[in-house]
Amino acid sequence: MIRTLGAALAAALTLTGLAASTGAAQSPATVLTTPAPTPTLACPPALPVSGQVTGATATSLTVRYSILLRPPCGYDPPMVVTLFTSREDATGWRNPVAEAVSGPELFGTVTVDGLTPDTDYWFRFSDAHGTRDPYLVGGPARTLPTSTCAATATIDSRWYGGFIVTVTVRNTGTEPMRGWLVSWRWSGDERIQSIWGGVAESADQNVTVRNASWNETLTPGTSTTFGLMVAVSGWSSGFTPVCGR
Repeated sequence: MIRTLGAALAAALTLTGLAASTGAAQSPATVLTTPAPTPTLACPPALPVSGQVTGATATSLTVRYSILLRPPCGYDPPMVVTLFTSREDATGWRNPVAEAVSGPELFGTVTVDGLTPDTDYWFRFSDAHGTRDPYLVGGPARTLPTSTCAATATIDSRWYGGFIVTVTVRNTGTEPMRGWLVSWRWSGDERIQSIWGGVAESADQNVTVRNASWNETLTPGTSTTFGLMVAVSGWSSGFTPVCGR
């Protein structure tokens, strides 16, 4: 009797093992998949925006900028130019003293007004969303001393498409003036065709003309002149020059 029970138990265990084995063979296999790696954006090794000071008066600086990279590696215009009075403040974005916003151009100029005469400034860029450029710290650029000269412009002849103008520079101070600088901003698309009696240092919409070698020094009360031939689309309303040193 004991042998019969043992044989039956062994047979039952054998059948149970076969059933389990058959069930395992019929179960679907589990497949493990690895997600595809997310591609990493590689920005070119270049500054996203560059700039340099191209003009100065006693109370303003003009910064020319170039947006070299667009988002996500760079910026969209307009750009904000922020000025500081020390490199340490500029590096840490501390104690800003003035700022101005550019136009929609990728390459353009920004004039920051309301500055202190005869003072060094450093500049930095940010975009319209407040994203600060972490790379460029420009400067120093110095505003001109308080002007001791005056400049006036007289149009000698005018025609549709251009005009000739004489600019008079006068020493209004009490000391000899060695070197002068006259600047202005065109109201339209005026372009200098020729200049005499001065040297044009920039000739886009913001114009700067400095003295020639022979009319650099002006004693108190004396004056000198320089002339321009200008082309324009249509009629020009002229310009108002500002004299500095």
